[in-house]
Amino acid sequence: MKLRPDQLDGHTQKNLLPVYIISGDVPLIQQEVCDKLRAAAKKQDYTEREIFSVEKGFDWNNLTQSASNISLFGDRKIIELRMPTGKPGDAGSKALQAYLSQPSPDNLLLIITGKIDAATQRGKWFKSIDKVGAFIPIWPVDVKQLPQWINQRMRGIGLEPDRLAVQVLAERVEGNLLAASQEIEKLHTLKGSGPITAEDIQQSVADSARYNVFGLVDAALEGNAPRSLRMLAGLKEEGTDATVVLWALARELRTLYAMTLQKEKGIAIGKVLQEYRIWQNRKKPVEACLQRNNSQLLGQLIQKATEVDHSIKGLKKTSPWDGLRDIALGLSGIQVLP
Repeated sequence: MKLRPDQLDGHTQKNLLPVYIISGDVPLIQQEVCDKLRAAAKKQDYTEREIFSVEKGFDWNNLTQSASNISLFGDRKIIELRMPTGKPGDAGSKALQAYLSQPSPDNLLLIITGKIDAATQRGKWFKSIDKVGAFIPIWPVDVKQLPQWINQRMRGIGLEPDRLAVQVLAERVEGNLLAASQEIEKLHTLKGSGPITAEDIQQSVADSARYNVFGLVDAALEGNAPRSLRMLAGLKEEGTDATVVLWALARELRTLYAMTLQKEKGIAIGKVLQEYRIWQNRKKPVEACLQRNNSQLLGQLIQKATEVDHSIKGLKKTSPWDGLRDIALGLSGIQVLP
C-alpha cells in the first residue's frame, strides 16, 4: 500500500505493518516520518533498534541474522536499513524478498532511501513490500505550496500568522523546509502562542546566527568569494551539518544549470528569471551569476556536489568541506576545478 506523510497519524493508531519504505529527497519530512514510526513502534513495545547502512560491499547476511536473533527478554525490535541509492542490488533484492516472504511479528523493518525511480518500483523486492507493508514517498514542497505548508506548520504549534508574515517567511527560506521549521520553532520560543506579524518574522531573522546557509549562497551568487569563504568557515565552526550546506548549494546549482541552458538557447534572461519564479530581491545576483557562468562550468560544479555527497556518506575519503569550498568559489566566479 502507499501512504502519504499526512496519513501517518491515523495509520499509527493501529497495529504497525511489518515493513515501511520511506523514500525521498526532503530530509526534514523524511526524518519526521521516521520519528513518527519510531514513536508509534515504541508504544507497541518495540524497544530494541538496529541500524544498518547499505553501502558498497554491504553484507546482506546482517539483515538475515538480525531478523533471526531472538531477544533474551522477548523484546520487539526495529531494524533500520539506510539505503541512500534506493537500489539494493541482486544480493539485496534476494535478501529482502526472503525477509518479506515471512516477516517476523517481532520485527519492524524501516527502509530509508533517497528517491526511488519507476524502474526500481517495478522490481520484485519492491513489489514484495507492497504485499505486506507500505511505501511512503516524500515529495518536495514547491514554491506555490510553501506558504500553505508554512501556515499549517505555524498553526499546528499555536502560532497565528497573518498573510504577510507567511509570505515574508516563505521568501526568506526559499524552499528550504529545514530552515523554515527552525525559524518557526524559534518564533514560538521567542513569542509563544498567538498572533505573528511580518515584523515579528523580520526581527527573528535579524536575530539569526551570523553565518547561515542562505547568506553563503547569496554571497556566492553576488560573486563575493571572500565573504563566501568566511561564511563557509563560520558554518563549519558553528557545527552546521555539511549535508544542510550541500543541500542549499546543490539546489541552487540545479536551478542555475537549467536556467543557463535556457539562456544558451537564446531566451532572454528576464524571461528565464520569470519562468523560474526568482524572487524580486534575488533577480540581480542570480542574473549576475548566469552572466559569468555557462552550462559546462555549472555541470562541473554539480558533479563536485555529487562527490561531496559521497564524502558525507563515507563513500569517498575526502573532506566534504573542501568540496563545499570549491563549489562556493566556483559559484563566485573563481574556477578551481580542472
